[in-house]
Amino acid sequence: MTRIDDIIIGKSVAIKEVKNLVQAVAKTTTTVLVQGETGTGKEVISRAIHELSGRKGKLISVNCAAIPSELLESELFGHEKGSFTGAEKTRLGRFEQSNGGTLFLDEIGDMPIPLQSKLLRALEQRVIQRVGGNEEIEIDFRLVCATHQNMQTKIDEGLFRSDLFYRINVFPIQVPSLAERAVDIPVLVKAISNQIPNLTIPHFDETGLAELSRYPWPGNVRELRNVIERASVLFPDSQINNNNVRQNLLRLKVPDRDEEQSLLWDATADLLSEEEIQKLPDVENPIPHPSHYKDWFSYFDTIDLRRHLRDVEVVLIEAALAKTEGMVSQAASSLKLRRTTLIEKMKKLMIEKPIKSHEKLLDVEET
Repeated sequence: MTRIDDIIIGKSVAIKEVKNLVQAVAKTTTTVLVQGETGTGKEVISRAIHELSGRKGKLISVNCAAIPSELLESELFGHEKGSFTGAEKTRLGRFEQSNGGTLFLDEIGDMPIPLQSKLLRALEQRVIQRVGGNEEIEIDFRLVCATHQNMQTKIDEGLFRSDLFYRINVFPIQVPSLAERAVDIPVLVKAISNQIPNLTIPHFDETGLAELSRYPWPGNVRELRNVIERASVLFPDSQINNNNVRQNLLRLKVPDRDEEQSLLWDATADLLSEEEIQKLPDVENPIPHPSHYKDWFSYFDTIDLRRHLRDVEVVLIEAALAKTEGMVSQAASSLKLRRTTLIEKMKKLMIEKPIKSHEKLLDVEET
């Protein structure tokens, strides 16, 4: 029997919430939209949904951004023999291949507009037509979509149909970034190390794991996997400390072995005793401290300070408004701001109040 913990690795509060959502929706036929930054593991979430669903068919994956638009229709819906130049025989598309199983459309936001109408029809009627064909083919499939893009922006720009978005956004799952679940890094390192074929498993000491946890991971879990594979090449059968992580792995510098030995002595000064480690508080999701940014230039050459501070401000204001269901006074209190100051910031940053739950019900009743 498939266990969700064997597919989705981690025990942080953020990833536990994702697991709960996956388990709740897996046994249904509900369409799922998985959202999150690039490299967070959206395809892993789709695999977990399929494995726990009990569906007998296959999990069929399509990356809508990786296939040229002129070929994507044939890839999804298949084609009949002679329907276009080069179509020498009938070919089943990914929809038919997923019959009885799950179809995973990654980067759904990059699907061309003409194809979006065909996808909408397939979702609503559960039938498709191959390219060049007239026969309607019934398909029993479960759809899981994923994107790293802001879909509302795509809709506003006329690049994505709003009716299709509402059709695929039935059960949204937001995958946290690796920085939001840094507490999971040690178990992720172990799991990924065991998955890398034909390479010596790297061994990170406490300082090495701590350094990995401090790094902001713009490439998320995918970047972490690359770093671990890099460690297997550069440090076979060796202990990896914080200096190795910072100087050799994150910036890809081949270690000097004499230099490495001297750095080992320096690193021991940072090590805690076993007794001290046991006394450390178990913090699941701490708020980033300003001092965390002092090491930024150890990893990156530049930072767009204004943009970064603006983005942080937008996220926190939106979170406070969501928590208080749009009550500006309460949100201002949560942010330790004056109400008038928060209103000015909302106008400047073009942040709208979220609709309260009872207002949503009224809108539904009116329609």
